[in-house]
Amino acid sequence: MEMRTLGQGLQVSALGLGCMGMSASYGPRPERADMVRVVRAAVERGVTFFDTAEVYGPFDNEELVGEALAPVRDQVVIATKFGFDIEPDGTQHGLSSRPETIRRVADEALRRLRSDRIDLFYQHRVDPDVPMEDVAGTVRELVEAGKVGHFGLSEAGVANIRRAHAVQPVTALQSEYSLWWREPEADFLPLLEELGIGFVPFSPLGRGFLTGTIDPNASFGADDIRASIPRFAADAMAANQALVGLLARIGAEKEASPAQVALAWLLAQRPWIVPIPGTRRLERLEENLGAADLTLTPADLQAIDAAAEQIQVAGERYPEQMDRMIDR
Repeated sequence: MEMRTLGQGLQVSALGLGCMGMSASYGPRPERADMVRVVRAAVERGVTFFDTAEVYGPFDNEELVGEALAPVRDQVVIATKFGFDIEPDGTQHGLSSRPETIRRVADEALRRLRSDRIDLFYQHRVDPDVPMEDVAGTVRELVEAGKVGHFGLSEAGVANIRRAHAVQPVTALQSEYSLWWREPEADFLPLLEELGIGFVPFSPLGRGFLTGTIDPNASFGADDIRASIPRFAADAMAANQALVGLLARIGAEKEASPAQVALAWLLAQRPWIVPIPGTRRLERLEENLGAADLTLTPADLQAIDAAAEQIQVAGERYPEQMDRMIDR
């Protein structure tokens, strides 16, 4: 697979694998052994970039990723995250990026990941009670100690990205970006280009919606995060089918699936963008990775943009409680 370079020279495969859904957020958990096989299948197919976090599970996802990647640890890049106050039993108490919390989370992540280093350590959400300079300074100490390779931010705002980068160079920003959430284009992409920071879009397939496999009348269980997301209300899904139809039309012309078109569109936006679609299924993994071989011409991209501009996406991307955690 093609390799791409994030900030600070960190090289990763053009598509990574988001592992959250293997342990959290999308309904009943699958068998861990099955998910280990999917992660290892991704390695066999050229993926070198894997995304996890302590809060996924909590803790279980880091352990899964650590087990799956232990045999090839030196061939891959593992990203994990700090930023929540989580007790050993998994009870969560909101945000925390206090320096002592960051140091503790790093040590615990190293144990769960079966590793002597965290390749990319993100602040999962900005903590308004801790100055960004203290956060970045603590990560800098971990970098100097050899425990962390690179520093990242997730869902951080422009001002905090600049403040962090001035203390410890930021390698990557992770935030949502796709054809149905294009807010990063106005402020974030120009800033990242200016500072030399890579961009790692999560939910590049709209939490599955852009694959065209979710029925507009679908319902989601209480253990599926989409049940609480306004964009997945029945009326919003019905309205948003227009975007899926656009991807399907382009895909038919290219002999590609809607998911492949959506990912190829993202890859075409900047050479330092590395989407991390997640999946639990081998066939979906192979489908997603096929996007790396799909070339969209300038004319294709212009046609997609022109058509997408005529589509009004319905529904907020987060429920109010989660939206309050976004730094702006």
